[in-house]
Formats: sequence, C-alpha cells, structure tokens
Amino acid sequence: MSTELRTREQIEREIVRQVEAERARLQEHLERRRAVAHFRRPVERPFTAAERGRVTILFGGLTAKHEALVKGAFQAAGYKTEILPVADVAAFQLGKEYGNNGQCNPTYFTVGQLIKYLRHLESTGLSRQEIIDSYVFFTAGSCGPCRFGMYEAEYRLALHNAGFDGFRVLLFQQTDGIRAATGEPGLKFTVDFGMNAFSALTVGDVLNDLTYQIRPFEVQERETDRVMAEVVPELTRAMRERTVYEIENRAPAWLVERLRGRRMLRNTLNTLGKIRDHLYGPHTVEALSAARERIGAIDVDRLRVKPLVKITGEFWAQTTEGDGNFRMFSFLEREGAQVMVEPIGTWVMYVLWVATVNRIRRKAIDHPAPPWWDVRGWLARELRFRSRLAYFQMGNWFWNHQYRHLIRHLGGLAHPLVSLDELAALAAPYYNVLARGGEGHMEVAKNIYYTVHRKAHMVLSLKPFGCMPSSQSDGVQAAVMNHFKDMIFLPIETSGEGEINAHSRVQMALGEAKAKARAEFAQALASTGRSLNDVRRFIDAHPVLRRPFYCVPPRAGVTGTAAQFVLHVGDLMAGRARFSPLPGPAACSRRTASVWSSAPDEGAP
Repeated sequence: MSTELRTREQIEREIVRQVEAERARLQEHLERRRAVAHFRRPVERPFTAAERGRVTILFGGLTAKHEALVKGAFQAAGYKTEILPVADVAAFQLGKEYGNNGQCNPTYFTVGQLIKYLRHLESTGLSRQEIIDSYVFFTAGSCGPCRFGMYEAEYRLALHNAGFDGFRVLLFQQTDGIRAATGEPGLKFTVDFGMNAFSALTVGDVLNDLTYQIRPFEVQERETDRVMAEVVPELTRAMRERTVYEIENRAPAWLVERLRGRRMLRNTLNTLGKIRDHLYGPHTVEALSAARERIGAIDVDRLRVKPLVKITGEFWAQTTEGDGNFRMFSFLEREGAQVMVEPIGTWVMYVLWVATVNRIRRKAIDHPAPPWWDVRGWLARELRFRSRLAYFQMGNWFWNHQYRHLIRHLGGLAHPLVSLDELAALAAPYYNVLARGGEGHMEVAKNIYYTVHRKAHMVLSLKPFGCMPSSQSDGVQAAVMNHFKDMIFLPIETSGEGEINAHSRVQMALGEAKAKARAEFAQALASTGRSLNDVRRFIDAHPVLRRPFYCVPPRAGVTGTAAQFVLHVGDLMAGRARFSPLPGPAACSRRTASVWSSAPDEGAP
C-alpha cells in the first residue's frame, strides 16, 4: 500500500515539475520574441508647405518633352523642381549594387540615377544632411501582383544602403492620386496645378507623336529635333507664366458684387472659369498656334518607304528613351523604321476603364437590391449607382474630348486615343480583361488591334526582364499569332545588358516588316499608273504636299505613310481629288475621325 502511494506522489511531483519546466521554456521563448525587432515601415519626415520655397522636387523617367512640361506645371504652382538626367547603364549598375536582387529594370535604373544625382550634388560641396533636407523625390507608386508595388520600399532601401538614409520619397498612386498618396500639405493639389499637369501630359503625348511621325521623313536632317527644342520651352514658359484666372479679375462688376457672401457659388464659378481658361483661353490658343506654325514649316518627303512599328509593353520600358529599353526608338529610326509610340493617355484611359468595369461588376455588392416590390428603393439604388459611375465616365469623356481638341490645334496629324472598350473586346477571347498587373489585357489587345486594322506593319513589345504580367501576355500571344498568320510580333525583355542581342532580334523581325512595306508601296504606286519620277515632279510643283500637316485622306487596308501618300498624289494627278488646305486651329478633323476609327473601312475616299 505504501509503495503504491509513494509512486502516485512521485508521479504527481513529476507532472508538476514538467509543467513548471514547460512554463519556464515558454516564458523564455516569449522573452526572446519580445527582444526581436520586427520590421516596421519607417516614419518619414513630411514634406510641409513651409518647405515649398526651399525644397527641390526631383523626378524623371518620362520622355524629355513630358518632363519639361511637367516641370513647368510644378514651377507654375510655386515648387522648385529639377529633372533627373536620363538613366544610363551606370545608373543601372548603381541600382543593382545598393538594391535587392531580382527587381524590375525601372527600379534599378530610377533609383540608380537618383543616387548618381545625389552624389553629384555631394561633389558640389553639399553635405548629405543638406541634400536630405533640401531635396525630395517624386515618383509613381502602385499595388497589385507585380513588383511595381514594391518600388517605394526598394527606393528607400537603396538610398539607405548608399548613405542617404532619410531621403524623402513622395508617391503618386495611380489609384489614389496626389493628395491621397502623399497626405502632406507640402504637395497640394489645386485646380490650376491639376489643369497644368493635365496639359503637360496631353501636350507631351501629342508632341511626342508628332516628332516620331515627322522625323523619319524630314528633308533636312535633325530639323524636327531643332524645332521641338524651340517649341517645348516656349509651351513650358507659356504654362509657367500664364496669369492665374480669378473670377474677380475677369467677371463684370455686377456679378462680382452678387457673388460676395456666396462662397460656394463663387468657388464653383471660379473653378469652371479656371478650367475654361486653361483649355480654351487666348493664352493657350496663341501658344498652340505658334507651336503649330513652327512645326508646320518643316520640309518632309513622304515618299520614303518605311515600315510602321508600333511600340507596346510595360509602361516604363515603352516610354523611356534611354538605356532602359536599349534606346530602341532611335535604333529603329536608324534602321529605317517609322516608330509609333504609346501615349501616356492610353494608360490613364485604362485606369478609368478598369475602375468603371469594376464598379459595374460590384453593383450588387456595393448597392444591395431592395425587395422586388420597393419601386422607390430600386430607383434610389439605380440613381446612386449611376451617379458614382458617372464620375469615371465623365473623366473618360473629358480626357478623350480634350485630347482630340489638342490634336486639332496642333495640326491634326497626331493619333487619337484608342477605344478601351474595343481593346477589351479584342482581348477577351484570349485574356481575362479583369486580370490585374502591368498593362493587363492591353498588350494582347494592341497587337490584335494594330494588325487587323492594318495600322502597323510590326508590333514590338518592350518590357523589363522577368516582368510577370508581360510574361503572361507573351504566353497568350502564341495563340494570337496562330489566329493571325500575317502578324509580326516581337517581345523584347530589357535589362542593363543584352543590348546587342536585342537589337539583332529586332533587325531580323524588321527585315520582314520592311519587305511588307516595300510590297505595299509598289502595289500602291502601280495602281496609280504613274512612275515614281512623275510623282516626284508633281510634288515639287506643289510645295504644299511637302508640309507635315498636309492632310492625306486615309485609305482602308493601307498601312504605310508612303503608300497612303502616293495613292493620294495619284488621285490629285488624275483629277479625282482636291488639295487639302493646310490646317488652322481645327485641323484635319476627317483624319482624326476616320483613319483611327474602329471600323477599318470608314473614311476611305
């Protein structure tokens, strides 16, 4: 009996001992966990309104024309601004040295160029603390499945590793805008700043389009670049020095008197007046007219047969003009191609389109249906839904409308924005149009669009090495190319290396595109019944045909500029057509409405 009791007591003591030991082990583990310093996003020193006069905002990564105009928009709002030089391979190597492995090219090139510039400032005698206090970096940010959502963190890490810890990075979130992204009064969104930023992006798009349409055909080498180097600063100066609209300075005295004490009405009318003045005021019209006259004086020879190459791909890679995409645009032009660049406006339209479609698909979630018999509830639900949807639809209409308006004022030659609904319809059989990341379905859709409507001889897709959304698109393109046998599509992954290999691949694809362009031109010339010398003599006798803004009526199914032009000249020589007048402010509206319409047969003479 005693042996049994002792055994039970021993067992109970052993149980207590083990419980206490486990409790001690867990307590020790908890103490160790408390000692671990978990990562927290660092609290960044804000950019305040008091710093606007002495802190310089750095930005870059767009085309030279966009950057100059955006700088003007910042300066007009009272900010000190500087443009980072175009990122080169040395910047890429700096970015890789101080950043994480496996990042996108835009990260390496952008932050590497930023570090390179900050080191330049340091070499001028500024201390690192003075640089951190006197400069901030303004860039785009995002979320989603690709590495774009990590750019901000990677910028901060590389800056920290390079010895510039605490350097401020301000974000423009594509989904939230400037105010929500920065949350700081130092970068304040106003109507004037917003309209100037809108003008900077749209004017930059149109001027960029004009440059790549005119430069391949210029008679005097580098004349287009020289003219643009005069036009862009003038437009920037006009934006920076324009008189700010205030209703008290423009409205009649009786209206100003009536607006006293009616703050909401006054602010509404003042905002509308600002928008109208920015878009249609004499200051804007005169600046655009002066730019149009300068560009319109360039002498061009449209009989040069060049394949038309459409650029698509990831936003940064298809936009930058430096080593980030192997300087692909200048390489294509040296190889005898005409480049069709992608406007930033298409990306803006895509963001609005996605927001609209998501709002429609979430209607049942965001606006639950009332009982079937509640007629008033159904009407109220539909009114709430339509009113919210109208914001996105109005934004889409406004951007497209003003883009076409700007095209007309700048000669009518630039291409209008493509319909996002049509792109979605073309991509839907191959790619889920709601899939997020990068340009989503647009890479697939653009390849189909520019092929079936014969708007390009070749489509070149530029993207960073290992870009997940673009890799998905490239996989889908294999099926697309099986359905469109005459399609010439080439994807190029860019990095800091591999330039020779990329250029070699482009040359091979471009050879096929050149053959298509030459065959198209030969067929067009033969159909006129005239020799090339006859056509040239007729052009020399009519100098208006050598003006870049001379409106050539479009021909359905004809892609090349030279083929379109020789068909029109043939009609002029045969008396089947009349000369088009050179454009004024509302230029070449027929081309804008027809040649880039969704139906390929519209607008044919």
